[in-house]
Amino acid sequence: MNLIGNILGTVAGPVFEVIDKAVEDKDQAARLKAELKRRLIDQQDAGLKARMQVVLAEATGESWPQRNWRPILMLTIVAIVANNYLIAPYLGAMFGVGLHLELPEALWNLMTLGVGGYIAGRSGEKIAGTLTGRRTGFLDEADTR
Repeated sequence: MNLIGNILGTVAGPVFEVIDKAVEDKDQAARLKAELKRRLIDQQDAGLKARMQVVLAEATGESWPQRNWRPILMLTIVAIVANNYLIAPYLGAMFGVGLHLELPEALWNLMTLGVGGYIAGRSGEKIAGTLTGRRTGFLDEADTR
C-alpha cells in the first residue's frame, strides 16, 4: 500500500491540482480524481500480478536451475549479511581478523524483492495445491498444525 501511496503522491498529486484548477464543477473534479486513483491502482495491481506469474512459472518449472536460482541467490545474499554482521565481527574481536564483504544497495534491493517473490510464489503454490488437492512442499505438515 505504501507504493501505491507514493505513486498517488508523486504522479497524481500534481494532476489533482490541475484538475482542481481546470474543472469548476467540484463533483466532476472528484469523479475525475477517483477515476485516476482507480486506474493507478489497477495498473499497480496488474504489474504485481505479472511479477507473481513469472515467479510461479519459475517455481513450477521443469529444470532444477529454473526452480532454484532465486533461493540460491537469496541464500548467497543472506550468507553475505550473516558474514558482515555476525561472523566477521566475532572473528575480528577474537582473532583480529575478519573479512567484510561488500553488499551493494542493488543486491540488498534484489534480496527484498526476492523475499516478496518467494512469499507470492509460496502462496501461489499453496493455492494451487489446495485447488488440485495435493501437498506442495515440506512445510505443509507444519502449516496444518
